[in-house]
Amino acid sequence: MDLNTIETVLRPRGRADLPDWRDGDACLAGGTWLFSEPQPGTRRLVDLTALGWTPHAITVEGLTLAATCTIAQLDRLELPPDWIAAPLVGQCCRALLGSFKIWNVATVGGNLCMALPAGPMTALAAALEATCTIWAPDGGERHLPVTDFVLGPQRNALRPGEILRSLVLPAAALTRRTAFRRISLSPNGRSGALLIGTRDSAGAFALTVTASIRRPLRLAFAAVPDREALKRALTEAIPDVLYYDDVHGTPDWRQHMTRHLAEEIRDALADEASA
Repeated sequence: MDLNTIETVLRPRGRADLPDWRDGDACLAGGTWLFSEPQPGTRRLVDLTALGWTPHAITVEGLTLAATCTIAQLDRLELPPDWIAAPLVGQCCRALLGSFKIWNVATVGGNLCMALPAGPMTALAAALEATCTIWAPDGGERHLPVTDFVLGPQRNALRPGEILRSLVLPAAALTRRTAFRRISLSPNGRSGALLIGTRDSAGAFALTVTASIRRPLRLAFAAVPDREALKRALTEAIPDVLYYDDVHGTPDWRQHMTRHLAEEIRDALADEASA
C-alpha cells in the first residue's frame, strides 16, 4: 500500500536523534501492518530499524529481544540446552502465518504493539513472563509485564512519544516444561485460540490464554489443578464479554475451544509430572 500522506521519513541513528512526538507520527519497524492499509492520519514515519539494535542477547539472566528483532531472526536463534522451553519459540513463530518475506521483516515488537488477540509473540512473551522495557520521551524508561502492556485489540500501554525498546524473558521461565495448543477455523487461518501451559521443577503450573480473548491472561497455580479446578478458574477469570468476536471465531466457539485446549494442556503436563 502506498502511503501518499507521508511527508517525512526519519532514520534516527541513536536515542538522541529521536524526534519530539507530534500528531501524525508513526513508528516504522517491519511495516507489515503499517503498509497493509491506508493510514490517512499519518504524516511522518520514524524508522526504528535505523537505530541498529542488536536483535537478541543471551545471558545468565535470560533472553533479551530487541523490539526490532524479526520473526526470522528469532526462529533461527539457538538457545542453551537447559532452556527446555526453547521449542515454544518455534511454535509461536509458526503461529504467525506468512511467507518468508513477512518473516524477514515482521518484528517481535511490532507484533506486540499491534496488540491483536492472535499475536503469537504476545502469547510467547506472556507465557514466559516477559517484561517490556519502554523508552520515555524524557530520556527515562519504565518496565511492564507483557500482560499489562497489551490492553485489548490494537490497544497497548504506550503513552504518546514512548517506544517499546525490548523484551526480557527470564531464564527461570525458559527452564520450564511447556505445552502448546492452537486452533483456527481453517488450516491457514488466524488463531482462534492459542494456549500455552508451563510447569516448573517444583510443580507450579501456569496457563496462558491468548487469541480467544481480547487481551492475554495468565493463570498461575501452585500445582497442576484437577479438571474441575481449572474449569472454575477459567470461568472466574474470563467473563463472557472478554471472549473475542470476529470472522475468525465466535465467542461461544472460542470459549469452548479455550476450555478444551486448557484441559489438553493440563493433561499433558500432569502426565509428565507422573512419568
